[in-house]
Amino acid sequence: MEVFITGATGVLGSPTVRVLVQGGHRVRGVARGPGKAALLRSLGAEPVDVDLFDPIAVTRAVAGSEAVVHLATHIPAMMQMRSRNAWRENDRLRVDATRLLVDAAIKAQVKVFVKESVAFVYAGGGDAWLDEDAAVDAPSPSLLRSALDGERELTRLTAAGGAGIALRFGAFYAPYAPSTQETIRLARRWMFPVLGNGRNYVSSVHVDDAAAAVAAALSVPRGIYNVCDDDPVTLGDYVAALVQAFGLRRPFRLPAWIARPVLGAAAENL
Repeated sequence: MEVFITGATGVLGSPTVRVLVQGGHRVRGVARGPGKAALLRSLGAEPVDVDLFDPIAVTRAVAGSEAVVHLATHIPAMMQMRSRNAWRENDRLRVDATRLLVDAAIKAQVKVFVKESVAFVYAGGGDAWLDEDAAVDAPSPSLLRSALDGERELTRLTAAGGAGIALRFGAFYAPYAPSTQETIRLARRWMFPVLGNGRNYVSSVHVDDAAAAVAAALSVPRGIYNVCDDDPVTLGDYVAALVQAFGLRRPFRLPAWIARPVLGAAAENL
């Protein structure tokens, strides 16, 4: 299959490109700059330099593709996450870039569009298992609202005869994942707290497993899919295991209401 992928050089994009190429797909990926272009070539993909907010450029880039995979994100550093302004670029990628990519995909008669989303949009369910039909809780403004707004763009592709697929990922982890590295760095400095009472749940997914899920999504029916490969644990247990593994100080607790204006439900139900 001819696959066009955004975020191709990111923490999820690179292993996804590798899996797609190994699976026999012909991959064209967005790469800004010679270094990132060289990375994609080393993975067996064709680099494409395109501004994802330029509708003409996006239309040209998507032309001839059978599938679009939208993995482009701009997640701020953990210490900046409470600032709503820090999320603006990520919101634009989730909503504005998705809209332009869907427009281009419809013109190109793309068969399938796979979009990265997050599992943190669900309302708290206590100890109940949350599936794709569970209620969401992403008030506006919050960093989660743009995730749902971006998902809704996929319905236009589905209405045009394609398959719109949203993958709601748990928290990424891997030795090379910036989020994992930053979590450890903050914990060493006693700056990674437990939010609230610590009884909210955390669902995680290894980046390599997430990449395999993206590749598998090219051949599934349209819809929303949760992608998590670990049994959920409470945030309290998660942080306790982290500090124990690295011999760090016992974490402090931070009231969830402090983070909720920006994080929405993610502050209480990860």
